[in-house]
Amino acid sequence: MNVPRPRPDWALFLDFDGTIVDFAPRPDAIRPAPGLVSVLGGAAQALGGALAVVTGRPVHEIDHWLGSSVAAVAGIHGAERRRADGRLASAPSSIRLAAPPPGEVARVRARLAEVADAHAGVVFEDKGCAFVLHFRAAPERRRTCMEAVKALESAAFEVLAGASVAELRPRGVHKGAAIEAFMDEPPFAGRTPAFVGDDVTDEDGFRAVNEMGGVSVLAGPARATGARHRLPDVASVVDWLRGIPEAVAS
Repeated sequence: MNVPRPRPDWALFLDFDGTIVDFAPRPDAIRPAPGLVSVLGGAAQALGGALAVVTGRPVHEIDHWLGSSVAAVAGIHGAERRRADGRLASAPSSIRLAAPPPGEVARVRARLAEVADAHAGVVFEDKGCAFVLHFRAAPERRRTCMEAVKALESAAFEVLAGASVAELRPRGVHKGAAIEAFMDEPPFAGRTPAFVGDDVTDEDGFRAVNEMGGVSVLAGPARATGARHRLPDVASVVDWLRGIPEAVAS
């Protein structure tokens, strides 16, 4: 499971929470490691700009935490995507075709907010086109949260179950598709994709890079996964990223 030495022809894709930033009880309580912005900027420069964050968070939250160190970002699992040149990509046709009927978004938002209000430790996150119940601080509420989101699954929304989240996201959207879209564009096109992620929500990304002959890396404890390599924790991922400029220059 050792991670291959980075190469100058890689296109590197990184999940955010649990991969390059440690988890916190609430999404807004994370604390990126000192120097992370500089590390990401150095890695991106060494790879000719072919580095992107692919995350369940909205793009604007990644900008809040990482500033301008990463230009290319796929947010909400790819429902939002900013290219390396700073332009916003159009939403996938699957989202437009599965637009929820009037009132469904409001109903989903209200119901999941109600669940969070009723259970201490459960946090509701409204991403606009996706909705999440976080239960990291209340793991005993996993079943309650999963049942709540499953009851709201529809032609427009599908359930995504993570280690400590229950999410409704636009149907047809996933990190693998976001990575594939980046790989059709400069500066990613023609490179070997590498994706580092920690959660079951990253398995679509692992499958995508494996199918493209790339490098898939699980961050965190060993578990059943499609990733072919592993780094043990966030700190080791950041250390590995810190070494990329030297690795690709040698």
